[in-house]
Amino acid sequence: MFAVIRTGGKQYRVNPQDVLKVEKLDYEAGATVTFTDVLAVGSAEGGITIGAPLVAGATVTATVIAQDRLDTIIIFKKRRRQNSRRRNGHRQPVTVLRINEISAA
Repeated sequence: MFAVIRTGGKQYRVNPQDVLKVEKLDYEAGATVTFTDVLAVGSAEGGITIGAPLVAGATVTATVIAQDRLDTIIIFKKRRRQNSRRRNGHRQPVTVLRINEISAA
């Protein structure tokens, strides 16, 4: 069984026991998160239910594994012939989740 959920302005296709990194959520490690923004639910037999825009009663339950940060992205700006350079770095905070259960209701 799989589901398509929406969180942090993005959409993710998830299966049970998947581990994924999403935009930072305000939960501690070990907490349980329930997503109700389920856009589609499908089964192994090939049947799929697509919401308009959400599937009524469908939920996805996940456990927070850790609060982490992605690798550094370097932002480098240079203005030619001006002896002007700027170097900056950024590490995006993410939440690591393990999908426990998909309920189609």
